[in-house]
Amino acid sequence: MPHLPALLGLCGAAFLAGWVDAVSGGGGLVQLPALLVLLPGAAPATVLATNKLAAASGTAVAAWTYLRRVRPDLRTALPMAGAALTASAGGAFCATLVPARVFRPVVLVVVVLVGAYTLLRPRAGELQQLRWSGSRHLLTALAVAVVIGFYDGAIGPGTGSFLVFALVTLLGYSFLQASAKARIVNLATNAGALVVFVAHGAPDYPLGALMAVSNIAGGRLGAVTAISRGTRFVRVVFLAVVVLLVASLVRQL
Repeated sequence: MPHLPALLGLCGAAFLAGWVDAVSGGGGLVQLPALLVLLPGAAPATVLATNKLAAASGTAVAAWTYLRRVRPDLRTALPMAGAALTASAGGAFCATLVPARVFRPVVLVVVVLVGAYTLLRPRAGELQQLRWSGSRHLLTALAVAVVIGFYDGAIGPGTGSFLVFALVTLLGYSFLQASAKARIVNLATNAGALVVFVAHGAPDYPLGALMAVSNIAGGRLGAVTAISRGTRFVRVVFLAVVVLLVASLVRQL
């Protein structure tokens, strides 16, 4: 267990990460760097596993809040969650074999394109206009879940934001509805990756539990804020997270 100042810093980071994750995704941009900085002697697997333990807890509460208040269509969300869980476990396994730096340049280009598209299409995601229906809609959603689920297991930061963007641009959901579905799918990706990371190095359970409580509080507040403020607010936070993700990836190159 870290000393009190570091512990307070980690719990504060977990709270902020939970709020960001619940609104637009991208809480890993806050929580994972905090763990790396404030736990300099910890093994990488322990850091990743502790991060996933806390993140999964907050995402679960945010997903439940969205489920009760926004009522996303589970006919799409649950199959996506199942596909993403499996893909995330595969990505986490690959992360133990292939360094993340191999993927970062590609991810950076994708994130820049995501931000540019969102800026140039200010009305994207304001209204829900679903593209396709039936099996074509579901198959596209499953493809999104597999690709982003694998990314979450292999690298991680920005997963929720990628899910929101894909659901808005490819499937035509509003930002609010996309954020609701993304929380359900992101919960599955966290769970899939956590199983693999636990097998390779157990999380710091006492620290993970304290950070989970903070992440849950932030996730609950973030979900309520997003629901009350609506789609435009989610879009603004989404763009801010994209900027942070670009900065983070550039620094790691």
